[in-house]
Amino acid sequence: MNTPAKAPLTRQQVIDRAAELGITADRLRFFDEETINGEGGGSAVDEVEFSVSATELYDYTQLTDVALRSVREPAEGLFIAESSKIIRRAHAAGMVPRSYLTSPKWLFDLADLIAAYDAPIFIGTDAAVEALTGFHLHRGALAAMHRPAMDDVSQLVAKARRIVVIEDVVDHTNVGALIRSAAAMGVDAVLVTPRCADPLYRRAIRVSMGTVFQIPWTRIDPWPGSIDTLQDAGFVVAGMTLGEGAITLDELVAEEHDKLALVFGSEGHGLTRATEQRLDRRVTIPMMGGVDSLNVAASSALALYATRLH
Repeated sequence: MNTPAKAPLTRQQVIDRAAELGITADRLRFFDEETINGEGGGSAVDEVEFSVSATELYDYTQLTDVALRSVREPAEGLFIAESSKIIRRAHAAGMVPRSYLTSPKWLFDLADLIAAYDAPIFIGTDAAVEALTGFHLHRGALAAMHRPAMDDVSQLVAKARRIVVIEDVVDHTNVGALIRSAAAMGVDAVLVTPRCADPLYRRAIRVSMGTVFQIPWTRIDPWPGSIDTLQDAGFVVAGMTLGEGAITLDELVAEEHDKLALVFGSEGHGLTRATEQRLDRRVTIPMMGGVDSLNVAASSALALYATRLH
């Protein structure tokens, strides 16, 4: 016998339950597919207007358009945190919310966190959320967050002994995985070159499991000219490469450098020639079994484990 599906909560039920959990009614904004299509009219509950206009949802539009969002989000000073777990980690790291987007069934899962802020909460039906964002939201919620100010390279370098530089890696999955490995291996800071993908893009954040919020990072520019900044601060700058004449990772570890900056190049061509010419060390991971190379995320995990500080 099939169990009948539960009827969706009414707006008034959501409002009443939210109030019980410390979320004031004036923060709630309801929307449906008509709102997304620009057809939504006003809808009042207990003489309070809870409907939302399509323009208020602008932060969450076209989330699947990578090229558009990669330009819009930094320019508009925001980033998107996806899933209850990531939102919690963003808040724990001091990120400040602009707004939240969720469906009624997931609102209460985050109520303990959301109640402490005054940002608006957009609540849509599953169909409306998918129509707005471009994908089915199955991880609970989204939050538009204020993008934090970028740290100065010299400030991060001054306090570090282990640094990762990500050169021109354009795949957000690889960037997220690199940052997760860096955090797991105790790296002090991550520097990303001007052409590298955004570490605060939604997918990069998700793959990093929110560790992008806990490890200091910033853009390093100009590149590779700023390698001098690292060397002047006492770092041995080592680039991972498949090129001939490189020392092995074991040989680098045996040198026992107190300050080490590891540079990881792009997925296709690896490090640029201009970067390789400025490096203190060119380092390779010897391959066996007929394998010619590793994905940049995999190679970073090996290299960072091997060179970690004990």
